[in-house]
Amino acid sequence: MTYKYKPVRFYATVFVLTWAFWIAAAIVGRTSSSNSASLGLMLLGLLVPSAIALYTILSSGDAALKRDLRLKFTGLFRVKPLVVTAAIVIFGAIITISILLSTLIGQSFDQFALVDDFSFAGGGVTALLTIILAALLEELGWRGYAEDAIAFYCSWWKESAIFGVVWGLWHLPLFFIPDTYHYNILHENPLFMANFFLSIIPLSFIFTWVYVKNERSIIACMIFHFFVNFLQEKIAMTDITKCVQTLVLITAAAIIVALNKDLFFETRHIGRLLPEPDRK
Repeated sequence: MTYKYKPVRFYATVFVLTWAFWIAAAIVGRTSSSNSASLGLMLLGLLVPSAIALYTILSSGDAALKRDLRLKFTGLFRVKPLVVTAAIVIFGAIITISILLSTLIGQSFDQFALVDDFSFAGGGVTALLTIILAALLEELGWRGYAEDAIAFYCSWWKESAIFGVVWGLWHLPLFFIPDTYHYNILHENPLFMANFFLSIIPLSFIFTWVYVKNERSIIACMIFHFFVNFLQEKIAMTDITKCVQTLVLITAAAIIVALNKDLFFETRHIGRLLPEPDRK
């Protein structure tokens, strides 16, 4: 029997547990002079998607689903270096174009410089490790089970749109945890918070393209996710420029979809997402 994905149960569990940790982190961050406890709770929340994905798959009793996860995580043959490199170059181009366009509305060319530190609590090595963990742990959860759980029932285009909204909402409690990037932009201008949520949706389409073009490889998405997070942190872009970047992201995502119509709109995978050899 083909395994039936359970997206509602998965996402409900992930949201409840992640938000519980992050709401606790927000409370601790506002009442404690040390940010170590708050940071620990944030990291526990970050662990939730991957932990629930692993539990769901390992407790499913479906050997093909378990094998599929193993191949997605260890099957380096699935990674297409040219596709991953192209994705990184495209994102770099998105940042470059965004900065250039932002100079037309008064932003500085100095944004091409690298910042000395990161925008959230911890700084230095701690912040860098957080970025690495975010890429590793989020992708194990999102591409390990979450994205497939939606795509099992619809096209990759529809899945990308749904997942983009859900992925954005998952970050919501971070806006209330002191010293996070999300907290800082909310207090600087609520419109920057709205821009963050909007930007996640076209970014989701680009991640789906990387994921499917690399035969649903988690490793490929981890590499791309790290570069996205790192470039967003280290390039000295202003929050106004990040609003411009959202428009460029939307354009880039639209071009990628237009050039990959069969990938995004085919329905052959619906109801039988696992490759046929994996079902043997």
